[in-house]
Amino acid sequence: MKRSPANGQGFQLKLDLHSGVPVYRQIIDQVRGGMASGTLASGDQLPTVRQLAVDLAINPNTVMRAYRELELGGMLETHQGTGTFISDKKISRNNAERERQLDQVAGEIAARAGAAGFTLDEVLERLRELTPDTTKRR
Repeated sequence: MKRSPANGQGFQLKLDLHSGVPVYRQIIDQVRGGMASGTLASGDQLPTVRQLAVDLAINPNTVMRAYRELELGGMLETHQGTGTFISDKKISRNNAERERQLDQVAGEIAARAGAAGFTLDEVLERLRELTPDTTKRR
């Protein structure tokens, strides 16, 4: 089951309640992914804790935990009375965190592809098509 909020912005969070990944971690990973892809930029405002909890039909404490962790990591800034915003600081992730995220993404892709009947070679070929120049990243 996927849940996604209907906010007016280009960025939407989608939860997969059957993935085995804690909801707060899914929020963190998706915000980080949005920042990495450029969908979320410095200064962009995120929904309030209450609004995101309502949109995703989850406990506000879960959203608060994700926002707090992102803020402690320097990715978000909360301004009392105005909201929560994407920070303008350059974030550098440590290798362990990068590896954890890569393992999670690869596991999700492998599970979904396998369940849909795709082979690893088919998935790899499609990924290569989507990212023709892999030397640009890192």
